[in-house]
Amino acid sequence: MSRIYPKTPSPSSPSYITSKPESFTIWMKSLVFNTRGCTVYNSKGEIVYRVDNYDNKGGQEVYLMDIQGKVLYSLLQKKFSLFGCWDGYKWDDHSSEKQVWFRVRKNRNISVSLCDGCTYQIVRMDGRLGFKIVDEDEEGALVAEIKQKQTATGIHFGDDVFTLTIQPHIDHSLIMAIVMVYGLINNQI
Repeated sequence: MSRIYPKTPSPSSPSYITSKPESFTIWMKSLVFNTRGCTVYNSKGEIVYRVDNYDNKGGQEVYLMDIQGKVLYSLLQKKFSLFGCWDGYKWDDHSSEKQVWFRVRKNRNISVSLCDGCTYQIVRMDGRLGFKIVDEDEEGALVAEIKQKQTATGIHFGDDVFTLTIQPHIDHSLIMAIVMVYGLINNQI
């Protein structure tokens, strides 16, 4: 039986790691009518990621997808955790199983434990609309920063539009998944 939308191999798979800092615009709105989520644009204005939460706000499981709708990560809230706990599962085309790739725990701080043993910390900046992700293993080296998007003259686009800057040699999709968990923790998605 053929598929309605057959999956054809792309000539080159998208690279989620670059050798220079990358900037993205995050709009905390879904492109799907009557759902919660967000849409992510690269510096060229192209949609690169999307999150659609078909459940209620702050749903139990949310998916980070690329523009073709391929699931990159599923984000699952642990139900019986005293404090907030989310697992990020990386989806692999070559395996039917999803793999736990990171865990986010919220106590006093928000920490991210990666499957390779690294630990990131989410550090809030002034107010609730911005934060940094730093690498605890590299003495707090900056990994990514998100802040409210503004024009060159300093006019803000609104509380639901952000600029995300990711440092070189960091997996953009992983950082996007961590940013989405932060949005879920704060009931923004």
